[in-house]
Amino acid sequence: MAEKTVKITLRVHPGAARNEVSGFKEGILQVRVTAPPVEGKANRELISYLSKVLGVSKSSLDITSGLAGRNKVIAISGLERDEALRRLAKPSSSGDARE
Repeated sequence: MAEKTVKITLRVHPGAARNEVSGFKEGILQVRVTAPPVEGKANRELISYLSKVLGVSKSSLDITSGLAGRNKVIAISGLERDEALRRLAKPSSSGDARE
């Protein structure tokens, strides 16, 4: 049985006051992370935060394009597209992945 994989385009805003999914703008998911865009820190924080929001392991997430830029495409393994979007649309209670 083939595993489900969903790809979502997003724009990362590093150096934010808190981690949060701030919704879609022109079809692109906006995500804010506290980590600076230095030496992959923002990418690692993005994966860690999204794994908590989506309720999947970090290994289920992969940045398939845009490693060095703000615009990225992430692949999420193990979730249907509708379920992934539902979880991303749900407001997070903590907003910070470093609990």
